[in-house]
Amino acid sequence: MRAVVTRCASASVVVDGEIVGRLPQPGLVALVGVTHGDDAAEVAKLVRKISQLRILEGERSALDVGAPVLVVSQFTLYGDARKGRRPSWSNAAPGGISEPLIDELVDGLRAAGLHVETGRFGAMMRVESVNDGPFTILLDTAEIA
Repeated sequence: MRAVVTRCASASVVVDGEIVGRLPQPGLVALVGVTHGDDAAEVAKLVRKISQLRILEGERSALDVGAPVLVVSQFTLYGDARKGRRPSWSNAAPGGISEPLIDELVDGLRAAGLHVETGRFGAMMRVESVNDGPFTILLDTAEIA
C-alpha cells in the first residue's frame, strides 16, 4: 500500500456537488493506493504509521493531539509513467481487492481513537485541501518496518 500524507489546515471531498467528507479541524489528508498482494499486514503498518507519524505542530502525531484524518482512495498512486505518455494502471489492485482494504484502514484508524472522514470509493472526487507547511510525506508499506 502507498499513501501520500499531507498536514492540512482544512480539506474536503466533493462528489456530484455534495461534500462527502471534510476535516472538522486541522489534521491529515491521506491519499491511499492499494496494489496486488496487499493484505491486513500492510493495512496494520499504515494504520500505525499514519496515526503515530509526528508531522503535526510541535512534532506531535494525530494520536497525540486528536487530529482528524481524511482518507481518500487513490489508485493512481500505482500509476506507471516510465514509458510513453499514457500511464499504466496495471499495478493498482482492482476495486474488489482495494475497497475492503481501504475500509479496513479507515476502521483501524477509528479503532486507534482517531476521527476519520472519507471520500467515496470509485467516485469522481474533487479533493480540496489547504496544505499546512506545506508538509507532505510518501509512505510505502514495502519500505515500512
